[in-house]
Formats: sequence, C-alpha cells, structure tokens
Amino acid sequence: MSIPVVILFAHGARDPAWAKPFQALRDALLVAQPEGRVEIAYLELMEPGLPDLVETLANEGVNEIVVVPVFLGRGGHLRRDFPILMEAAQARAPGVTLRATPAVGELPAVIAAMSGAILGVIEGWCLPEVAAK
Repeated sequence: MSIPVVILFAHGARDPAWAKPFQALRDALLVAQPEGRVEIAYLELMEPGLPDLVETLANEGVNEIVVVPVFLGRGGHLRRDFPILMEAAQARAPGVTLRATPAVGELPAVIAAMSGAILGVIEGWCLPEVAAK
C-alpha cells in the first residue's frame, strides 16, 4: 500500500516569510515519515493554489492525496472557499482519490500541544515584564 501525498493547505500571505512555519511543519513531517511526500498549497496570495498543485501531482502519477487544512478552526474560508477549491481540484484530477481532514487546529492532539506550548512559554517568561510592554 502506498502512502498518500499530503498537501498542507494554508491561507497564504503577501510576505513570503509568513510561510516559514508551514515549511518547518512540512520538514518535520518528512523527518517523521521520510518515505512520504508533503507539499504546501495556498488559498490566496501565494502559489501554488490547491487545484493547480493537485493537477500537477496527478500529472506526475499520484493517485491518492490527503489535504490537511492548516487552520486553527473551520471559519468562513474552510466552510465556503475550501469545498469549492476541492471540487475544482477533483475536476482537474478525476483519477485521483482526494480526501480532506478537519482543520488541524480542531484536533485534540493539536489543542493539547498548543496548550502545553503556551504553558511552557508562560512558565519561562517573566510575566510582569511582558504585561508592561
């Protein structure tokens, strides 16, 4: 059984530096699963867009893709724009099995990791100084 290609789906921004955490996430996934393939697609302002990337992967012979929305919650973009983009992607790659996960920020493991990280920061910083700034 082959491992599906993972597409991290992020919002996008005008500043290319904004994408660095998503690139670090991709790199960490590849370290954890070196035989896998992880790509990043964007809703807007950055390239590639989701339908373009899915079509490119299909043209390379990829037949299974899991799209992971790297959003904290299922807001308007995921409720309205994401289904349209998934439909467009599927239309451009009809032979590909295309699945999506929930927004990553809604997963219990992510909430636990974020709360642990926040508690670590709070315990490591001098809060009166932070509050004074």
